[in-house]
Amino acid sequence: MVISHMRSAEALQDVPRPIVAWAGRYNNGDEIPPHTHPRAQLLYAVEGVMRVLTPNSVWTIPAQRALWVPANVEHHSFMMSDLEMRTLYVSPDVPVALGGECRAISVSGLLRELILGLIEEPAEYPLPGRGEHLVALILMEINRAATHAVEIPWPQDRRLQTVCHSIMNTPGLNRTIEDLAETAGASARTLIRLFPKETGLKYRQWVQQVQIADAICRLGRGESIARIANALGYASPSAFSAMFKRTFGIAPNQYMQKSEVR
Repeated sequence: MVISHMRSAEALQDVPRPIVAWAGRYNNGDEIPPHTHPRAQLLYAVEGVMRVLTPNSVWTIPAQRALWVPANVEHHSFMMSDLEMRTLYVSPDVPVALGGECRAISVSGLLRELILGLIEEPAEYPLPGRGEHLVALILMEINRAATHAVEIPWPQDRRLQTVCHSIMNTPGLNRTIEDLAETAGASARTLIRLFPKETGLKYRQWVQQVQIADAICRLGRGESIARIANALGYASPSAFSAMFKRTFGIAPNQYMQKSEVR
């Protein structure tokens, strides 16, 4: 279902406070159409998994992670499971270390509680007061948060977009670049050249990034390691876990346990 929360979100853009908070609940399959905000935004998944499309990347954000979206950057959100979302709208006058690029960050237990605390305050919280102190601590926690490389670089070339859509729709199907070239209107050699030029990744690297994103979605929905490995075409759960650990430094079950820390 396509969801519009623009009216409530727009009402918060002009509130005379450095940060304002908003809460939303979505169902699996819900979609927020492409839009922008004059404020920067921190999209935070308290529970569930969302996928966010920005002009140059696709981001998969599981529980206890958040996506920083700078002001006026178009984004398009898809709910990959039932989702509890909390959003911070940050005034462009507020300096934030994350800067002018989209970035995925970890949400510490403290940052989580600070965000939930700000949700309890009125949008135009009293100054001075509790809301002002919460905002100061929120900014400190955002500025020290660890970033995560969970983005899928998205190409601009339409032929390569056709290929990339096909891979994302069936990430576990083992296809050669020659197989994909038949549907793209481009030769395999052209696609091999376009992948690093358009995404910064070679073909197999890009496919692996898509598989990692799909695995995160499935982990967030509670699927077993064995089922995920089978869905993504790995020979065994251990082979999938080894790939995941090379990427994140921890096993997939540890990744979700870390996400669930409150």
